[in-house]
Amino acid sequence: MNETISYCGLICKSCTIYLASREPDKFKKQEMISNVIGLCKEHYGIDYNYDDINDCDGCKSVSGKIFFGCSNCKIRKCAIEKGIDNCAYCSEYACNDLLELFKTDSYSKARLDGIRKNISEMGHNF
Repeated sequence: MNETISYCGLICKSCTIYLASREPDKFKKQEMISNVIGLCKEHYGIDYNYDDINDCDGCKSVSGKIFFGCSNCKIRKCAIEKGIDNCAYCSEYACNDLLELFKTDSYSKARLDGIRKNISEMGHNF
C-alpha cells in the first residue's frame, strides 16, 4: 500500500480530516466531522467548527486542497522551507514543535524514527 507520510509523520490516508472530506454520505460525513472537531479539541486544544473542516488532499499537496489547519502548520511550513520530504530528514530532528505533536501521537514519532533509522543506515548525513 502506498502511504503518503506527512511532514510530521502522520499518514494522510488515515487522517480523519482527509477521510471525512472524501465521505460521500452526507450524514456519515457530518458525524465524522463532529468526531474530528472533538479530537482536535481533545488532542490539540483547537476549537474548530463544522465549516472549518474542508476538503483536503494531504499536507504535501501542491495544487490540491489543503485543510486550513495544515496550511498554517509550523511543521509543514518548516519542512517546505528546508525542502525535505518529512521531518526525519531534518538535521534538527526532533524539534520542539514535533515533540509537542509526539505527546498526542506516538505513532508519528515511531514512523519518523523508523524512517530516520533507515536513511541513516543508508549513509545519509544529517
